[in-house]
Amino acid sequence: MKILGIETSCDETAAAVVEDGSRVLANVVASQIALHRKTGGVVPEVAARTHVGKIIPVIEEALRKAKTRFSEIKAIAVAAGPGLNSSLLAGVITANTLAGVSGKKLIPVNHIFAHVRSNWLERDTKSFKYPIIVLTASGGHNELVLLKNAKSKPKLIGETLDDAAGEAFDKVARLIGLPYPGGPEIQRISQQAKNPENLPRAWLLPKDIARNFDSVEVGERLRSGKMQLRNFDFSFSGLKSEVRRRTTTMKHEARNMKQKRNIAAGFQESVVDVLATKTFLAAKKFKAKEIHLAGGVSANLALRERLSGYAGELNIIFRHPEKFAFCTDNAAMVAAAGYWLAQNSRKKWSKMITVNPNLAI
Repeated sequence: MKILGIETSCDETAAAVVEDGSRVLANVVASQIALHRKTGGVVPEVAARTHVGKIIPVIEEALRKAKTRFSEIKAIAVAAGPGLNSSLLAGVITANTLAGVSGKKLIPVNHIFAHVRSNWLERDTKSFKYPIIVLTASGGHNELVLLKNAKSKPKLIGETLDDAAGEAFDKVARLIGLPYPGGPEIQRISQQAKNPENLPRAWLLPKDIARNFDSVEVGERLRSGKMQLRNFDFSFSGLKSEVRRRTTTMKHEARNMKQKRNIAAGFQESVVDVLATKTFLAAKKFKAKEIHLAGGVSANLALRERLSGYAGELNIIFRHPEKFAFCTDNAAMVAAAGYWLAQNSRKKWSKMITVNPNLAI
């Protein structure tokens, strides 16, 4: 079953053709990074206008690369939320139009669920072992998801309460004078840091429990079982604020590359520590047999290494997307999610859909 996937949730105009939920025949992405680097972040109106001009050529290129005629497409899967509404509209309107004139099945896909399915791309998924804990970490979201079996709906067990990790990477990069997108830049200069800053971790524990311990020690106690986790939610706004405080009180002449490297490394370590520890504890609690990492931040090498180590401690499998192109926003993951929905949902898909930021998985 060949599915055409369409993704325009933020600043990537993408289309893909995926067969049977895992075999990627084509995955085309028109990036807007160069455009938004000028403003240090995504401007919604600019992103939406750019999608309108690129969406049809991108779809045509995906079909051409897949060597697939549109008549061979069995369904159209489109990211319908969450995301930037103005950007989502470009993809949803295009998908509605294509489905309307062709009579093809139209499947609305939750953008976060699509990231979860990115680990199914170009893999023999019959070898997957359940339960699976999935950490999705990207610019607009952080979620911990439990997959009990191959057909069960994802169960949300933790989410971001404010800034997501990817957003924090971009904003901290801007604070210390690094270009957009911030994730790759912070990772790059962190590798050269000699004395990383000791920055706090938001474990979201009651103050009367954690106040007698340094936040790094709290993480150690959580992993050893000496301290119990309150929940699996995430918060990075306080960490971002602490970086802002330290950079604004820094003497101007001290704002050199050495200082930037140390702050970047300390920030990255704080984010990785919280993300990986909570994923590790979730895997223990739910007796997971695999840990999956997905989303734009899944490209971070420090996070991959930490999760791989924790999976080793638990003697379970660790997976991240097979290709870097499957980490960031792409349409192949949307098509993969659409295939799962087509196979496992009893819903009768309508021919017309709307943008819905709260779209249920």
